[in-house]
Amino acid sequence: MPFYYKICEVTGINSGAEQSLAKNTQVDSSRWVTLEFDANTNGNLPWQFKPMQRSLKVHPGQLVQVEYEVTNTSDQAIVGQAVPSYGPARAAAFFKKIECFCFTPQTLAAGETRRMPVLFVLDPTMERDVHTVTLSYTFFSTGAKVQAMDLRKAQPHG
Repeated sequence: MPFYYKICEVTGINSGAEQSLAKNTQVDSSRWVTLEFDANTNGNLPWQFKPMQRSLKVHPGQLVQVEYEVTNTSDQAIVGQAVPSYGPARAAAFFKKIECFCFTPQTLAAGETRRMPVLFVLDPTMERDVHTVTLSYTFFSTGAKVQAMDLRKAQPHG
């Protein structure tokens, strides 16, 4: 047993409180970028859509999660698809999304409100003269008809 403890001590395995968290070496802590969040709906989509926070300062390379909230204000289920845009446009190439509601169509029941996360990283190789990036989403109706019975089947039970 003492030999096992010596190996753990030397290698850092199972050292408990003495272990330090792994540091993300991709984070550029020498600079800040202000992120601004915007939300819109196409005129014929009866949804209310908003970011849960309007802005945030981050270091490029930092893992970031924000949330948007959407409410279907109509009396029927509707399928919508969010389309992102970026300002300045050149920032789009450096915006690396890991999780986003924009990846798939969203079906909201009549009166349903949902919070949806976006998980992303700003690539640290982004030009240093970019100090503010705006992430804007616009939700459009997909035109898909949703039957009430089909929507009930899609909802999780329990």
